[in-house]
Amino acid sequence: MGTPEFAVASLDAICKAGLQVVAVVTAPDRPAGRGMKLTESAVKRYAIGQGLDVLQPLKLKDTDFLEALRAYKADLQVVVAFRMLPEQVWNMPPMGTINLHGSLLPQYRGAAPINWAIINGEKETGVTTFKLKHEIDTGDILCQERFDIGADETAGELHDRMKEIGARVLVKTILGFVSGAIHETPQLILADQPLFRAPKLFTEHCRIDWSRPARELHNLVRGLSPVPGAFTTLHGKMLKIHRSEVQHETPSVDPGMPETDGKRFLRFACADGYLSVLELQAEGKKRMGVEDFLRGFHL
Repeated sequence: MGTPEFAVASLDAICKAGLQVVAVVTAPDRPAGRGMKLTESAVKRYAIGQGLDVLQPLKLKDTDFLEALRAYKADLQVVVAFRMLPEQVWNMPPMGTINLHGSLLPQYRGAAPINWAIINGEKETGVTTFKLKHEIDTGDILCQERFDIGADETAGELHDRMKEIGARVLVKTILGFVSGAIHETPQLILADQPLFRAPKLFTEHCRIDWSRPARELHNLVRGLSPVPGAFTTLHGKMLKIHRSEVQHETPSVDPGMPETDGKRFLRFACADGYLSVLELQAEGKKRMGVEDFLRGFHL
């Protein structure tokens, strides 16, 4: 059960491991693009290419869907980047349902763990496989693998690296769980350890507050790149910043004020230095390097 490209790596790994996939559940086709043409999910495109049965329920409690799902008599269900499941779905197979999550649970429970780990300046993250139960991302852990986050790594780059690591850990989990080599362990929450959340991202999370420290804003840019993108306004128009670097220099202007030579650099004053823009996207324009941007923009 999955929808985006992140889930394709896991489905591909499961198929290549020789595990029998009786069916794939993914989101319904949706209108996309200027022509609003119906578009298939990345998981559906892969599944069709592999000759797998595909179910696309509008509602997961729909009687026809539940009957169709039950008819496959699956031993185990696997969820990667999909919707929240009702109990009659996740509790259907005799071995239950395994979920792959992009964090070291119990840290960063929620919809956007990759983004929030970078936004919060974490130097390490990981993947977790666990058994689904009622409360979201709280089930017993089966397997975890941790790895470093690069100092300037973006959410997009970490996403692409994590989907491959996660796919490998997921196959290891399934084989170990089925054979009895891997057992469930309750999530451990320490009283003296802060618990970070990873809620869905909204516009208010993406707006740059220039009164904050430069390093904090650099992490925000990284954590929101390439989508949805950290943004500010310049001459009344939205400007998304996709890559940046911190300059430790006492600002000579107020926070949020831009400085540029009109050719090679554009930077914004922050609380304790400058955030220098490397890649950006002006409203209605494509993403580009700062020098290309400055050729057509006069501040």
